[in-house]
Amino acid sequence: MFFRNSAATLTIAVFVFPMAEDTGWTRTAIVGAASVAGIVSMFVSPFAGWVLQRFGPRVLLAGSMLVLGGAIMSIRWIDNIALFYVLFGIGRVIFSSPVQIGAATVVAQWFVSRRGRATSALGVMHSLGMGFFPLFAQVLMNASDGDWRMAWFWIGISVWAVALPPTLIALIRSPESVGLRPDGVAVDLQTEQAHGDAAATETQWTLHEAMRTPAMWMLAMAGGLVFFIHTGVNIHQAAFLRDQGISASVAASALTVMAAGTALGSIMWGWLLDRIPVRTVYALTAGWLGGVALLFLLVDGAALAFVVAAVFGIGLGGLLVVPPVVMAEYFGRSSLGAIRGVTEPFVSGGQAVGGIAAGLIFDLSDSYNGTFPMFTVAALIGVVLIVLARRPVRAAVVSGIAGQTDTT
Repeated sequence: MFFRNSAATLTIAVFVFPMAEDTGWTRTAIVGAASVAGIVSMFVSPFAGWVLQRFGPRVLLAGSMLVLGGAIMSIRWIDNIALFYVLFGIGRVIFSSPVQIGAATVVAQWFVSRRGRATSALGVMHSLGMGFFPLFAQVLMNASDGDWRMAWFWIGISVWAVALPPTLIALIRSPESVGLRPDGVAVDLQTEQAHGDAAATETQWTLHEAMRTPAMWMLAMAGGLVFFIHTGVNIHQAAFLRDQGISASVAASALTVMAAGTALGSIMWGWLLDRIPVRTVYALTAGWLGGVALLFLLVDGAALAFVVAAVFGIGLGGLLVVPPVVMAEYFGRSSLGAIRGVTEPFVSGGQAVGGIAAGLIFDLSDSYNGTFPMFTVAALIGVVLIVLARRPVRAAVVSGIAGQTDTT
C-alpha cells in the first residue's frame, strides 16, 4: 500500500513540469495517462479478483510489485508518449486494482472482530506513501541534476528492493491455511474448538450469491460515487487554490496537509467501524465528503486552504478503510476477492469520470464553483444507496419436518 504510490497522481505531478520541458509533450497529454489507466482498471479488476480467489494474495501482490517496479523503472528509456502511456498506465492500473483489492482482502481474512482497526493500518501506510513519494521523486531528480528519467528508474528499483521481498516471502493466504484462526483466537488442541471466535459467526457468500443481492450493487454504485468525489477534488484541488490567488507553494503544501488528514481519518474511521454498524459509518463517510466539498467554496486564503484540505483528507481516509470492511462484513471472507473484483470497476469508473467532469465544468464556465455542489449531490445519492443497502440475509428454507427450518 505504501509503494503503490510510486504510480500515484501526486507522484506524477512532480514530473509534469520537467517532462513537458524536456520532451515538448503538453501537460494535459502527460497526466492523461492516469485517466486512461483508470478506464482500463475497470476491466482489470475482475481479473485481479479471480487471480486472488484462485491463486491467493502472494501471487497477486508479489506479481503486482514485480510488474510495478519494472514498469516504473522502464520509463527511463521511453522515447515517445505512447510508450509512456503504456508503462505508467501499467503502474497506475496496479495502483488502482490488484493492490487495492489484494491488500484489503488479506487483512479481512486475518481480522474479523478488529477488522476496522486492522484495515486502518493500510490507510495510514497509503497516506504515508502519498506524502513520501512526491518528495522522494524530487530528491532523486535533484541528486541526478534534474534528470527525471533516473528518478523514475530509482523509484522502480525501490519497489523491487523494499516491497517485493515481503510480498513474495511472507504473505499467507489466510490464518486457516496455517492452522490458525482470525484475530489470533486460540484453539483448544484437545477439542479443536476456538472460543470467542467472531469468524465462526460470519455468513459466507459465493460470488454468484452476492451478485443476486441488491445490496452488492447498491454498495458498488455508492463506491463509484464517493470515489468520483475523491478523484475530482484531488486532481483539481491545486489548480482551484491557485485560481483563488493562493501561491503554488501553499497549494502544494495543502496537498501534504490533506495526506496527513487522510492518515488521521484512516485511524478514526477504523476505530468507528469496530464500534458502530458499518453501514452507519459508510453513510457518515459519504456525507462527510459531500459536506466538506462545499467548504472549498469558502476558501480565500492559506489558512482556510489548510483547514479544508485537512478536513477533506479525513474523509478520504474513510474511503481507504470503510468500503472494503463493509463488503467483508456483508458477504464474509470466503469469496471476498472475487466479489471485490466485480465491484471495484465501479470505483475505477468513478475515479476516471470525476476528474474529467470537474475539468469540463471548468472549461465551460471558467470556474470550479459548479463542481463542488455536483460532488455534494453525488455524496447525497451515495448516502441514500448506502442506507438502502441493508445487510443481506439468506432466506430460510422450510424442511420436510413440519415446524422445522434450516438456514441455506
